[in-house]
Amino acid sequence: MHISSALIVGGGIGGLTAGIALRRKGIPVEIIERDPDWSVYGVGIIQQLNVVRAMDQIGALKDFLSRSQGFDSTTIFAGPEGKQVAKFDTPRLAGPEYPSNVGIRRTELQKVLANKAAEVGAKVRLGLTVATMTEDGDGVDVTFSDGTAGRYDVVIGADGLFSQTRRTIFPDAPKPRYTGQWVWRYNLPRVPELDGIHVFAGPCNAGLVPMSADLMYMFLVTQEAENFKQPVAGAAEAMRTRAARMAPPQVAAQLVHMTDDAGVVGRPMEVILLEGEWHKGRVVLLGDAVHAATPHQGQGAGMAIEDALVLADELDAADTLEAAFTAYRTRRWPRVEQVAKTSLMIGDAQMGKIPPVDVGALTAKTLALVAQPI
Repeated sequence: MHISSALIVGGGIGGLTAGIALRRKGIPVEIIERDPDWSVYGVGIIQQLNVVRAMDQIGALKDFLSRSQGFDSTTIFAGPEGKQVAKFDTPRLAGPEYPSNVGIRRTELQKVLANKAAEVGAKVRLGLTVATMTEDGDGVDVTFSDGTAGRYDVVIGADGLFSQTRRTIFPDAPKPRYTGQWVWRYNLPRVPELDGIHVFAGPCNAGLVPMSADLMYMFLVTQEAENFKQPVAGAAEAMRTRAARMAPPQVAAQLVHMTDDAGVVGRPMEVILLEGEWHKGRVVLLGDAVHAATPHQGQGAGMAIEDALVLADELDAADTLEAAFTAYRTRRWPRVEQVAKTSLMIGDAQMGKIPPVDVGALTAKTLALVAQPI
């Protein structure tokens, strides 16, 4: 099947990876991004074993590792004393010489993907949204917010949880919903004993993740009312207060460094999972536009990145768009369902909505699944 043009709506992790993957298949790509500044929060993000493998597959592994901190181990602590209860390593999917997982600033991850997209010839246009989109069977005519227009063989909606593309092709689809929890993040000086991700189980779970030789970030999961809002002013105190509930000394020792309101990134956990089709005609969705999960399994970005690679594979291999889109969803569903539903289950258990669950066993199941070839 010959594809002469593809439009990707959204210049985030999934959209950029899709642009790279399609260009590597020889497909001309245009990416539009609504944010004219292409800004990204500077806090950290965990990228697990399947993402390290994916970065190798798109030819970006060297740059990716140069901007991040690799590690293999996950250590779990529990109780007010912060007692270690488990520690395990995950496999090195990109090869024995590369780490299993990394911690990286989101700004640096975007640079890795943006640089590779430019290198392979993907065109990126900032400050644009889709004004109208009309399909006639042979292509999709798109007009943009700046008055320009284009015609494309394929349109890919990688525009996130509140996807305009999803609303356009599936106006009756379920809307994102708030789960009842927030996740807070803050960058801190790295402590010497942090040899991988350290997770602290308690009333409001927390974790420490290395991002470089001298930098780490803390994440904190809390239960908040549906109408809760946190302005920038007072954000550091709000996060300190919540983190103090954890009590373990490893967490409490970091609170003195948590002083910059602007350095706090706190966001409500909102989810969506489309269990039906992911495409309509020549328009297809990926990433958070179809399966936004809570961060309890650390796989939000990983699922979007894998979506992009599989979609490019199927567009390159299939004889028709319908066959490509159907095969793409079929391949992706087992993983995204596991991540989405397991993440939600862990959060519901933390809030007491359901009985306690074995987080270790659930996480092991997810890791075993994502370790398999995509």
